[in-house]
Amino acid sequence: MTNLNSMDRRGFLRTSAGATAGLLAAPTAYGWLANPTKAAAATATAPAFVDSYATNAMADLTPAGNAAVRILGGMAKVWQTGKTWNTGTPLQPDLLRANMRYCAQITARRTDAEARQAFVIDRQHQSYSAIAGLGPLAALYRSGAKAVTGITAAPTGTPATTIDDTLPADAPPGSALGAGSVDSELGQVVRLVNAVRGPHASGNPSKYAYQYPRPWRMTPDSTVEPTGAIDGFGFPVYRSEVVVAPQLLRQRNLSPTDDAGYPSGHTNALHLAGLALAYAVPERFQELITRAFESSHTRIVAGMHSPVDVIAGRVLATALAAAELSDPANAELKAAARAQASAWFQARTGSTADTLYAFAHSAAPGTDPYADRAANARSVQEKLTYVLPRRGRETAMTVPKGAEVLLETRLPYLDAGQRREVLRTTALPSGYVLLDGPEQWGRLNLFAAADGYGSFDQDVRVTMNAAAGGFNAADTWHHDIDGPGGLTKLGTGSLTLTGTNRFTGATDVRAGVLTAASRDALGRGDVRLCGGTLRLNQGRGAVRLHGDYAQSAGSTLSVTLRQDRDPALRIPGRAAVAPGSALVLRGGDWRPDRDCTVRILESRSLCGQFGSVTVDVEGFRAEPLYTHQGLAVRLTRR
Repeated sequence: MTNLNSMDRRGFLRTSAGATAGLLAAPTAYGWLANPTKAAAATATAPAFVDSYATNAMADLTPAGNAAVRILGGMAKVWQTGKTWNTGTPLQPDLLRANMRYCAQITARRTDAEARQAFVIDRQHQSYSAIAGLGPLAALYRSGAKAVTGITAAPTGTPATTIDDTLPADAPPGSALGAGSVDSELGQVVRLVNAVRGPHASGNPSKYAYQYPRPWRMTPDSTVEPTGAIDGFGFPVYRSEVVVAPQLLRQRNLSPTDDAGYPSGHTNALHLAGLALAYAVPERFQELITRAFESSHTRIVAGMHSPVDVIAGRVLATALAAAELSDPANAELKAAARAQASAWFQARTGSTADTLYAFAHSAAPGTDPYADRAANARSVQEKLTYVLPRRGRETAMTVPKGAEVLLETRLPYLDAGQRREVLRTTALPSGYVLLDGPEQWGRLNLFAAADGYGSFDQDVRVTMNAAAGGFNAADTWHHDIDGPGGLTKLGTGSLTLTGTNRFTGATDVRAGVLTAASRDALGRGDVRLCGGTLRLNQGRGAVRLHGDYAQSAGSTLSVTLRQDRDPALRIPGRAAVAPGSALVLRGGDWRPDRDCTVRILESRSLCGQFGSVTVDVEGFRAEPLYTHQGLAVRLTRR
């Protein structure tokens, strides 16, 4: 349950200040958590988590003295910690009743296959488990990092007394559990994962502070009843409807005081490892996050944790990962890990910085469980809040200090302030009690943030450098972007917009390529093409503007040919094109097989003509047909 590996729980209890005897001498959280006013005052004056994360230790379990206990403080509004492990009191009984009901429903319908999977996730080193999110790069990573595991399947029948992740007998020399060996060809990446899961990354101090029992110890009303009979595994029978996976019953030899549920330690560790790998291999950013969410969900499937435990584990990991990646002590390491991963995968796949993303998403159908981006988004979305009800008025989101580092390699062409805006405009709404805690780490939605801005609340200037490769060269923003601001595209790279966008500011293209991949990609303001290329690649139907269109000399409008009666661009206002501007018709899924006319532009009025009109379909030439309200192009065979 500690974050160092999946085997250290018993050693932690034997040696750390977390042992029950040691806790008696440590500052405890009971008085603080039972006194909301005192806890709130401590939180208001506390330093930011990224500046104080090293206080996450067993020496102090109070919100004032432990940064992790503090940021998970939303639980104090839900559950009043008791003086002993079994005397806590629900403060929001309806929420905790839903929490227990969810556990009961999930474990009741659990299949044997799901139970076996939950066992593997439970016993396998969490850093190794996270590697599966790399998809087509996973096997290459395991080889390069010399990462191995001794847990690949659940045992049949009654489990052995002890089944821990150990080096398999046939492991290659130099192999290591978890993320791999620091002496391997991917040693810098391994070091980064280990650093993010470092000595201050445990969830155990918060477990002891909040003492919210595991679901199998509680009644549907989140109260603890005295034990009754002892089952055949030596397992105390409480009045719970939650059924622990049989393969995991052997773990329940810990005292209840040492075995609390909030937050889930496995969840914390799985997300920490996933976020570290996502920093080093951002080509699989969303897939690694999805893997962390889905593997964490097995803690509920196993009957070992409840939704509130899993939510807290994810919140804690988000803050801890940001703290470690923001720490100046790790600045050289994180840069080295990113550079090493990029160079190593390019060399092994024959890719370049610009094509590695495509390779990372090139798995044969059915071989990458995270290949479907839409399915990943749905899976993550339902697990962000689980059973939490939304209550109260909407309050503004303030992005926690340092959180922007989590997007540093995924959105490298944005500056720190812009990445904070992305996090703010893609965050969850307020009103979820465990997510609205101090610093609002729980409201961050990293999966959504990887898809760019959710809103242009002010004008956004994006400068992309194609020579830097990767996401600097090309990226896609998938959100339906709203807001009063506009977008200015600068630099040599290419940015694609796919959403039904409603932002009302102007769209200015000054350099590079901006691709409109949906009808409303360009929002509701004017569009000005001052340099570079505006590419229309929306499929069927016209790209629709809501203002005027102006194209200057030295710029290019690129239209993907399609068999469609609609014009490529519909402009309700005025359109003006300068003599030195260009129109290029590009071949797409449809290519003409005979002479035809394609509609390009329709507007209230058209002023000027393109300096050049060309078509890249072999054997055809283009003849522009201008009117006062638009342009069509006659394609004829040469």
